[in-house]
Amino acid sequence: MNNSEQSGKWEDQKKQLKEKFAALNESDLLFAKDKKEEMISKLQIKLGKTREEILKIIDSL
Repeated sequence: MNNSEQSGKWEDQKKQLKEKFAALNESDLLFAKDKKEEMISKLQIKLGKTREEILKIIDSL
């Protein structure tokens, strides 16, 4: 999968996450390769879920 395809997939996943969790906003879902763990940590705090739960949610989209 090239960067464009990955970017498009992430955009779709972000949209689904925002629909599923109304508390999320664009800044919560900013994704940069070197900041993935930071984003996951923010989502854990905002959604009150474990790291594993967050990863499972993202993978299910």
